[in-house]
Amino acid sequence: MTARSRPDAVSWVAALTHTPRLTKPQWRATHPAVRFLIATRTPVLVMTFASTALGGALAWWHGATDGIGWSLAAFGLLLAHATNNLLNDLTDSLMGIDRGDYFRTRYGTHVLEHGLMSVRSLVGLTAVAGAIALAIGLYLCARVGPAVLWPLSAGAFFLVCYTHPLKRLGLGEVAVLLVWGPLMTGGAYLVASHAWSGSAAWIGTVAGFAPTAVIFGKHLDKIEFDAARGIRTLPVRLGAQRTRAVLVAMLLLPYPCVAWLVAHGDLPWSASIVLLALPATARAVRACRRAAPTTPPPNYPADVWPLWYAAHAFASARSTGLLLLAGVGIAALAHST
Repeated sequence: MTARSRPDAVSWVAALTHTPRLTKPQWRATHPAVRFLIATRTPVLVMTFASTALGGALAWWHGATDGIGWSLAAFGLLLAHATNNLLNDLTDSLMGIDRGDYFRTRYGTHVLEHGLMSVRSLVGLTAVAGAIALAIGLYLCARVGPAVLWPLSAGAFFLVCYTHPLKRLGLGEVAVLLVWGPLMTGGAYLVASHAWSGSAAWIGTVAGFAPTAVIFGKHLDKIEFDAARGIRTLPVRLGAQRTRAVLVAMLLLPYPCVAWLVAHGDLPWSASIVLLALPATARAVRACRRAAPTTPPPNYPADVWPLWYAAHAFASARSTGLLLLAGVGIAALAHST
């Protein structure tokens, strides 16, 4: 019987859509490629895809697209995000932050703390993934020009320094906005069109509020754990009540910004389809305006708990990002036909 056919093996679909918790027998029974998806928390990579694809769609809408270059950039950025997730778990585990009953070990699988991988294996996997992402970035510098070097360098800095020291200094959330905003969307536009666009960077910043809301929600979910360990994230510095207010503002801000960008011609009218994400955002806002429950509500997904603010913010961010991408994609397709 192969690993793929074993009943206790985790499927590709489960790894791509959930953050499953695995026992050691399940881990051994699961295909190595699926293990990689689990270790890197692949479901959250949809936010990276949305930001990167948005830059490509904007370039396509403007009539200039290097499809091969953009495809490589998208793959490289997805791999860079995966590397960051691996490095985050590796760093926090080695520093003793994730040990014991820390919040990170309560949702999803932590391959080190749950004894599924050795430190040596995780270091090797992180190094290989990061090296491939860096190699793609350097190739794009040669393909497009030296202008790619500065977003590549900035992205590499944030990837390496996010977990330590930026997160501890309350700058991790700012880094997320910069990376998932102007760097990813503006950088993808640059690779796809071979020209920098300030407009694309601003649009990316608007889109970047959604993933930034997710990280705010995650840090709010574990605010007591971080405070106890001296990790001074921005929510720890602001306090729970102020953080909830900021979180609600970030969830709502993309809508008037998109309306303004459409009115000024920076986004096509079809980008207004983002309004279809309002129900998901409204649910997230209702959840984020009050204190999180101490026990999961009825029918709340067991594989999501104890995430609360992050889970609701993610549902809103996923809808907002994909619908904004769809709106620009519709205009780009119409422009090319």
